[in-house]
Amino acid sequence: MNQYFQLTAPTLSDFYKKTTKSLNWLLYQVHRWLGIVLALFMFFWFFTGLVIMYSTPTTQNRSQQLAHAESLAPEVGWLSLGVAWDMSAEQRKEAAAKHKPKAMEGMAMSGQANKADTQANKAKEEKPVSIADARLVRSADEPVWLVEDSQGQHFALSALDGTLRETTPELAVKIAENWFNTENSRESVNASYVETVDKTIILRNQDALSPFHRIAVNDGNELLISVRTGEVLHASSRVDRAFYWAGNWLHLLKPLDSMGLGKIRSDVQMWLGLFATIATLTGLIIGWLRWRPSFTGKPTYSQGRTQPYRESWIVWHFWSGLIGGTVVLFWAFSGFLDTNPSKIFSQANPTKQELARYSGNQVPDVMRQWQPVLPILLATGVDGADIVELGWKRLGDDTVLLAFMRDGQRLPQALDNTTTQFSEAALLAAIKRVAGKTPVESQQVLTEYDNYYYPRHHQSLVEKPLPVLLVTLADDAGTRFYLDPQDGKLLAKLDRSGRVLRWLYSGLHHWDFGWLYYRPLWDIWMLIWVSFGLVLGTSSLVVGWRRLKQTFTPKKASRSTRSVPSTSSALSSSSLIIRLKQTISPKKSSRFKKADVRKSETEEVIGKRYR
Repeated sequence: MNQYFQLTAPTLSDFYKKTTKSLNWLLYQVHRWLGIVLALFMFFWFFTGLVIMYSTPTTQNRSQQLAHAESLAPEVGWLSLGVAWDMSAEQRKEAAAKHKPKAMEGMAMSGQANKADTQANKAKEEKPVSIADARLVRSADEPVWLVEDSQGQHFALSALDGTLRETTPELAVKIAENWFNTENSRESVNASYVETVDKTIILRNQDALSPFHRIAVNDGNELLISVRTGEVLHASSRVDRAFYWAGNWLHLLKPLDSMGLGKIRSDVQMWLGLFATIATLTGLIIGWLRWRPSFTGKPTYSQGRTQPYRESWIVWHFWSGLIGGTVVLFWAFSGFLDTNPSKIFSQANPTKQELARYSGNQVPDVMRQWQPVLPILLATGVDGADIVELGWKRLGDDTVLLAFMRDGQRLPQALDNTTTQFSEAALLAAIKRVAGKTPVESQQVLTEYDNYYYPRHHQSLVEKPLPVLLVTLADDAGTRFYLDPQDGKLLAKLDRSGRVLRWLYSGLHHWDFGWLYYRPLWDIWMLIWVSFGLVLGTSSLVVGWRRLKQTFTPKKASRSTRSVPSTSSALSSSSLIIRLKQTISPKKSSRFKKADVRKSETEEVIGKRYR
């Protein structure tokens, strides 16, 4: 037995040493070469993130649209919603066929759509189309009903003759002039049509409103206006667009879309995020292994240094990674999770089918038959406020008519067979239509934002209203719905995986929680860590470039090919050292003592070399 242990103990020790050495080599190689490959990406990642922090959103939010809207000023004779809807039936069918998604057409033509999808599409087409949302506005000085149906199609219906109105370039120019006139009526507005595009990279999640007219206004301003509805979806100056191209466009790898590679962009983001996470994690491990602070009891490096590097760029890389590496790791990992790898997180927003069930199929008669009232009557109902929009909202048989002011305030209108606010019972009935047999576990009214329902920067109460009704289902996922009692809108839907993603992505990527979310504290926090990231990225570029040059530059002839010095040379060197020793007096200063150490080391080297 003792012989066995005597034989195996050294073997296990050697195996442990070899394994440790191999893992250590692998750790350094993975970090080195991933860092070299991703150095440029990491640098631009931090730089573009800094730009995004102070960029304005490229898509106009609800507050901006209301602020620039034309005053409504209703007139006698405008058509009701129901009349305009019925009169435009044939035109709407033609428009729906015209704007049918090309992707679906391609799948049907190529035979890639499976039988279940085909049957689902047929069932969807056979269902009666109803009105999901309707708003009365002025567009280019004409009254228009902006309608979204239960299939997600958007239409602009004239309130004068009930025809389907598509925005022409001439109308788009007039809309642009009115948009800027509401902002500053003293300046002359010079708008001109540029082009019409089916898609544009600068807009997100607006494909349902395509195509778009691009309008140039004055010196450098630009608007994108929906052909279908006449809504202004994007307004920017040259500076705004410069921030977009230097920020979001690069950060989200939008150049791939410009090159026709948009289908693989999400996969490229996912793999880059994964490799960046691995590179950062290995760098952190190396940093902690090589850091030797005096308080840990470990012997420090020469001259009292706590890290082994002397070259300035590597020192900068070491310290920026050691201090800021944890936050960089959070950013890389959360960016990876944002791509939803393997679809591990459920869909965040409710589907169109869920929204259709939530609203109900029947459109109440009062919503179809009501006609706009005279301006003087409307002014009485809203205390003389500047009304820019009237909107119908419905849940089942309940309806609310809201007047929207330019500042975003909502004023309910008291009409027969309507209500000024949806009751809790109506909201719960709408949720039950979505949840089916799943019971409701709890409901509560929130008068303040929580960790899952809150406004982002550049948002206000118009985009994230309060109070809201929070409804929680008694299902395994603990699904939550946030509902607006004023207009009945389903604001958000989150199950357990969505709440996990909120913390792992938004929490670690945007730091939008607790006291950190309030400015200027958020700005200070983000600027500190982005600065570390920029130093880390810059030093990675420099060190990586040097490593590439060192690896691929042809090497000079090795020392073994050179002529070996003769023995006399070695002896002369040794005698020179001995002579130097004899000339030094016994009373040496500390400087000479250090020199002795270096000379003894030189003797050892010479002895080993020529021995």
